[in-house]
Amino acid sequence: MQILKRDDDLLRLRVEHEDDLWVMSQLVKGKKHAGMVSHRRDQTTGTQEGGGRAKSAERKPMWIEIAVENTEFQMFSDNLRLHGVITDAPIDKGSFHTHNVGLGDQVELIALGGWSSADEKLLSEAVQEGGRAKVSIIVVENDEIMLFQIASHGMRDLTTFTLRGGGKREKSSLDAREGFFVKAAKQSALLLGKETPLVICGPGMARQNFEKLLKKNGCEQEIMNVATNIGGRPAANEVLAEGLAAELLGETAISKQTMVIEEALRRMATDGDVAYGYDVILKAFEQGAIDTLIINSDMLRDLEAKIGDESWIDFTARLDETGSHLIQASNEHDAGQQLDGLGGAIALLRWKID
Repeated sequence: MQILKRDDDLLRLRVEHEDDLWVMSQLVKGKKHAGMVSHRRDQTTGTQEGGGRAKSAERKPMWIEIAVENTEFQMFSDNLRLHGVITDAPIDKGSFHTHNVGLGDQVELIALGGWSSADEKLLSEAVQEGGRAKVSIIVVENDEIMLFQIASHGMRDLTTFTLRGGGKREKSSLDAREGFFVKAAKQSALLLGKETPLVICGPGMARQNFEKLLKKNGCEQEIMNVATNIGGRPAANEVLAEGLAAELLGETAISKQTMVIEEALRRMATDGDVAYGYDVILKAFEQGAIDTLIINSDMLRDLEAKIGDESWIDFTARLDETGSHLIQASNEHDAGQQLDGLGGAIALLRWKID
């Protein structure tokens, strides 16, 4: 994300990476306007030709500003749709319009009433990350290989290769497994290309053999090979939660979110210094006990969602009073979905409260 212009409540931003689209989908929530060059049909250009045939109105490019009412965005896509009512344009003021925001687009966002501290923090983090390259995680076991793609705010399944049927039971199971690995490596190399950094993980030694096969099939990108305690999808989450590939993943948002949520779950399991449930979180704040609050980003910006008598946006603006940290979590990965199951917010505490 690049900030091109800032003037009081107005921001002109350039979308540089797919992760920026998720950030923008959060920034426009609340009382926000969004303006960009878009297209509308100019009905004044429609004419009636000879013989009674009508010439359709021309679609013309123009600057259109809308009051954003809702958004559509799917992680790992390159398009964000902003729906709302036109507030400023050469034609059709008061009509509904949809902005389709893609990579490279410039968008002006206007926050009626000013930008919240949560918005400022999210924007600052997006600019600092600068669209960190995506990473793929490959979980390797003897009979199953799973591929995942990791972005700053999400994780998705790419594909799964499974050794099925008689491969495990026949005398030739060793040959079957070797053929399975060779085939999976070829297909993985085609899917992953030569640029996306890779983390290969798993509980056994099969991952080392698979790395060799990937390189034989042309994978030239940076590869880290790390051991995990478990296999399958939980292994990918272990890589994120334990920082096993920190050199490659770096301080990505998804890594921070996963680490904090997993730490909160560990403290919950041992009756440790953690707070969940809105009343308990509020009590912890009043005692100055909150070290880090992690909250679902959608809930944070839902003005109908309350903690005590105030919105979450107003509540989190007061965290600086006690030197507390705020982390805004996506639910586009497993840990984020676990957070939703706990009510959407949880706090790591400096000490245990009564």
